[in-house]
Amino acid sequence: PLNSIGANSSAVSESLRFYVPGVFNYYHKRTRSFREANTHLKINWTGSVYSSAACNLGPQVATFFHRDCMNLPFGFCAIHAFGDYDHTKGGHLVLKELKLIIQFPPGALILIPSATITHGNIPVREGETRTSFTQYTAGALFRFVDNGFQPEKKFKKRDANGYRKMMEEKPKRWEMGLGLWSTVDGL
Repeated sequence: PLNSIGANSSAVSESLRFYVPGVFNYYHKRTRSFREANTHLKINWTGSVYSSAACNLGPQVATFFHRDCMNLPFGFCAIHAFGDYDHTKGGHLVLKELKLIIQFPPGALILIPSATITHGNIPVREGETRTSFTQYTAGALFRFVDNGFQPEKKFKKRDANGYRKMMEEKPKRWEMGLGLWSTVDGL
């Protein structure tokens, strides 16, 4: 089973690389740097750019509306649905701000900016099963790498000029992040 999850994780990373290559490269560069600097840490799967995963085992997994506010604001969370349910009757993915309700059948995968879009799903019917596997990376990990492998407070003390530059760039960071997203024409 772990090999299957590892293969799934690699395929999900490849989906991110295909659909949002700018974000993939951002993740890959920082994840690789973090892993090279912390070889004593065990990584989940070598083929994945995501640092974290959650197995939601149900038997009837459903989530309330939420945003994953600790994730990278312009990053993408991978949600993979599994189970035995009628996706026309339940298990739909709801993206609140976009006013979308999406049929989400077993085996479906979606990449969403989970820190910025409120999302949840509709429960499945009695007697049906729905599980999910999600992959994500906390925004703090990216900041840690970008701050020279140290928390922001230490960065401020150790490198006043670097810290000042980082603080000056923060108001425009959302533009940089949005610039990493793909357009239909770009695909």
